[in-house]
Amino acid sequence: MKHWALFLLLAIGCYVWQIEAEFFTSIGQMTDLIYVEKDLVKSLKEYIKAEESKLTEIKSWAEKLDQLTHNSTSDPEGYLGHPVNAYKLMKRLNTDWLKLESLVLQQTSDGAQHVSTLSVEDCFELGKIAYSDGDYYHTVLWMQQTLKQLEEGEASPVTQAEALDYLSYSVYQMGDMHRAVDLTKRLIAIDPTHVRAKTNLHYFKKSLEEEVKSDQTRDEEFYQSQSKKEVYMQPENYLTERDSYEALCRGEGIKMTTRRQRKLFCRYHNNNKHPRLIIAPLKEEDEWDSPRIVRYHEMLSDAEIEKIKEIAKPVLARATVRDPKTGVLTVANYRVSKSAWLGDDEDPVVSRVNQRIGDVTGLEMETAELLQVANYGVGGQYEPHFDFSRRPFDSSLATLGNRLATFLNYKEEPDAFRELGTGNRLATMLNYMSDVPAGGATVFPDFGAAIYPKKGTAVFWYNLFKSGEGDYRTRHAACPVLVGSKWVSNKWIHERGQEFKRPCGLTEVD
Repeated sequence: MKHWALFLLLAIGCYVWQIEAEFFTSIGQMTDLIYVEKDLVKSLKEYIKAEESKLTEIKSWAEKLDQLTHNSTSDPEGYLGHPVNAYKLMKRLNTDWLKLESLVLQQTSDGAQHVSTLSVEDCFELGKIAYSDGDYYHTVLWMQQTLKQLEEGEASPVTQAEALDYLSYSVYQMGDMHRAVDLTKRLIAIDPTHVRAKTNLHYFKKSLEEEVKSDQTRDEEFYQSQSKKEVYMQPENYLTERDSYEALCRGEGIKMTTRRQRKLFCRYHNNNKHPRLIIAPLKEEDEWDSPRIVRYHEMLSDAEIEKIKEIAKPVLARATVRDPKTGVLTVANYRVSKSAWLGDDEDPVVSRVNQRIGDVTGLEMETAELLQVANYGVGGQYEPHFDFSRRPFDSSLATLGNRLATFLNYKEEPDAFRELGTGNRLATMLNYMSDVPAGGATVFPDFGAAIYPKKGTAVFWYNLFKSGEGDYRTRHAACPVLVGSKWVSNKWIHERGQEFKRPCGLTEVD
C-alpha cells in the first residue's frame, strides 16, 4: 500500500507548506484547512484499513504455513511421499514465497492457495512443462484436465483459449488431424481475434486434405470416435517400448497367463545345503518362468535396512548412467534418483548383506560391484535399460528368441567394464528396502512382467546366458514413484570368478 503512504506524505507536505507560507493571511482561508485535515484523516484511516487487511492476510498465510511445516517436519519422508505435497512444496519455495515477499514489500494482494488438489493453474503449468519437453501426449492429458476444471466453474486467470491453444497443436503433433481441426475451431469460437489459431486452422485443414489424398489417414470412424472421447487416446500403431513400459506401470499388459502361472512355485532355498542356509533357509518364490526371475523373502531385516539407509543418506548423489558412445558416467533425464555406493568396510551390516547375497546365489562376490543404494522420490524413475554392456551385434542372436529386431534403439557400447577387469554384469540382485504405496514397480517391457516392491524382499535374475551373450529380454525399467519414497539396493555380479560356479553351457541359450 505504498501509494497510500506516498499520497499522505505528498498531501501533508503540500498543506504544511501552504500553512507555513500563508497561515495568517486570512481566517477565511484557514477554514479550508479544517476540511483538508478531515480529508487527511479519511486517507489515514483508509491507509490503516489497508495495512490491517495486509497484515491479516500475512497472518493468515503465516498460520497456514506454520501448520504445513508442523505436519511436514513431523514425518518429512512420509509427507513428501505424497506427490501433491511434494509438488506444493516446490511450488511454494519457487513461486509462493516470492509472492509473499511481493505482498510484504510491494503490497500485492496475491497469496498462496492451500488446497488439497491440483488447481487449474497447476494443471496448466504441468501441461506447459510437458509441451516444452516435446511430450505432446502428456500435454494433451494435462490441458484436457485444465479445460475440465474450467468447465466445472473453477475460477482461474487461465482461460479456455490458452488451454485450447496448447491442446489443439499437441493433438496435431500426435497425428489426429480431425481433432486438431475441431479444437482449433472451438478456440476461434471463443476468441475470434486469435491470429495463430486462424493460421493453424488453415494449416491443419491443408495437412488433413493432403493426407486424405495420399491415403495415409486411418478410418474416418476411428477419428470420429477419437474426437468424442473426453481423454485423448494415442492413435493406432503408435505403440513403442515406452508405451509398453508405461502400460505395465499402470498394471496393464502383464502377460502372465494361467498356464504359465502353474509353472511358478514357492520353496525353501538353502542353495544345496549351504552351511549358513541349512538352519535358516530363505523363502524363494518364482516371479517369472522365462527368463527366470525369483524373489527372496526376508532377505533383509528392518534393522539392516535402516542401517544401510543411515549410512547412505549423507553420501547420496544424483544417479548416473554410462554413455553408450563414450562409456563415461553421466546424469540423464531418464534416470531420476539419487544413489550411493557402499563397500564392505563401511559397516558390518553391508558386509553381512553382501555375504548373504553370495550364499543365496552361490556366486563369487569378490568381483561384484559395491552395493549401490538408490532412493527414488515422487516421480523418480529409471526408463528401460540393460544392466549389462552390449557387445557388437551378431545376427545369429536373432535365433535366440530375443526379438532383437524390435529394439529400434539398440546401441553397441564399448566394453563398459574393461577397467574393472571383471567382465560383464552376469546377474542382478535387487533388494527392496521400502514398500511403495503407489508406483515404483520393476517392469520388463519385452515379455510383459511387473514386479512390485515389498520391503525386505529381493529379486534376482541373470543378465547373460551361460555362453556369455546378453539376454536382451532382461531390458527393464523402474516405474515412476507416484506416492511414497522408494529405497532399493543393487548388487551387480560380474563374470570373473564364476567359471566353476556357473560354467558355460553347450549352446548359446544355455
